[in-house]
Amino acid sequence: MTIDIQFDQDHVWHPYTSTLDPLPCYPVTRADGVELTLEDGRRLIDGMSSWWSAIHGYNHPELNQAAAAQLEQMSHVMFGGITHKPAVELCRKLVAMTPEPLEKVFLADSGSVSVEVALKMALQYWAAKGERRAKFLTLRHGYHGDTFAAMSVTDPDNSMHSLYKGFLPEHIFADSPEGGFFDPWNPDDFSDFRNKFMASHQQLAAVILEPIVQGAGGMRFYHPEFLRQVRQLCDQHGVLLICDEIATGFGRTGKLFACEHAGISPDILCLGKALTGGYMTLAATLTTKHVADTVCSGAAGCFMHGPTFMGNPLACAVANASLTLIGEGHWQNQVAQIETHLAELLPPLTELEKVKSVRWLGAIGVVETHEPVHVAEIQKVFVEQGVWIRPFGRLVYIMPPYIMDATQLRQVVRAMEVGLSD
Repeated sequence: MTIDIQFDQDHVWHPYTSTLDPLPCYPVTRADGVELTLEDGRRLIDGMSSWWSAIHGYNHPELNQAAAAQLEQMSHVMFGGITHKPAVELCRKLVAMTPEPLEKVFLADSGSVSVEVALKMALQYWAAKGERRAKFLTLRHGYHGDTFAAMSVTDPDNSMHSLYKGFLPEHIFADSPEGGFFDPWNPDDFSDFRNKFMASHQQLAAVILEPIVQGAGGMRFYHPEFLRQVRQLCDQHGVLLICDEIATGFGRTGKLFACEHAGISPDILCLGKALTGGYMTLAATLTTKHVADTVCSGAAGCFMHGPTFMGNPLACAVANASLTLIGEGHWQNQVAQIETHLAELLPPLTELEKVKSVRWLGAIGVVETHEPVHVAEIQKVFVEQGVWIRPFGRLVYIMPPYIMDATQLRQVVRAMEVGLSD
């Protein structure tokens, strides 16, 4: 049975797509390894890891087996008053692999929800201490999700959420550091953040940021010293630090967690995307015993949040299998090899007239153009080249599955070159 593309175009509303002039959709019937198979038989090398989540590739036998085995036991039970082995084992793994102070795990549905949970934790933490702190300090060019509170700490002017400005709670935005990850540290990069922090720290519930890599807000990489100084400032003034590692967690930047580049630990950590290896939606918010116990010492007596599908056994079982693969350590060499190849392949693209700059870190490669790309047109070229890339704005970027080999990566970058040469 074929996929009814006309019905899809008439009735199915895809992400970031207009119903008046919908972007083309390519019908996928199968996914294996790093390839997506279209209905007409064409195979595309996926440079996006399905929005950065399918780090082990598709149709992985161990993840398949974990899902099948769990499905025979139970697909879901409520997590209120009930527990089960997949959730307990997943939380055990997360506590073991994240920085030592993080020992309380709250499981949620998606990355955006994990941010909502983190923000609510911070608000309830201060309420339990008898203070009403309702402001968050964050960075321009940041992105934390599409749900309401997550949008409020996403750049209000330079993001896809700018049209909601005036409806969302207003928080405090500091300038993002201009210096790149590999550039010499410039102390001036921290000035605006320090000034805004010092002017507002007594009303701050927390600082929230994406460590080292700002993702959908601009694919910007910044110096680890900035993150170290944020941690130091928060410690000096007793302000909570939330690190959103939804995009960067589980090896994407070359470290297991991007915070490791700076040698710091947050008070609250948000995880998602690659947690299940791209199989199912699942997220986690981790915090310290101090924060968790303080939250629960308030008038409510508990943390006031509880998603219906919290701790979904099927998702937890697959996440356990994914984290077992991570624990085997193959990702370290795989990501290092991808970074080495990107360092060779991307710089020649700066010779193209449309290209403003290129940058890379771990298994992330970014080509920034002078003008926004025409998504439908350039994706058609990519598909003709046997590659799947989803650009946005002035960014043509890739976050390949870690198992992508040098030949496949070369084809992906070649497709970028062809698409930007027209």
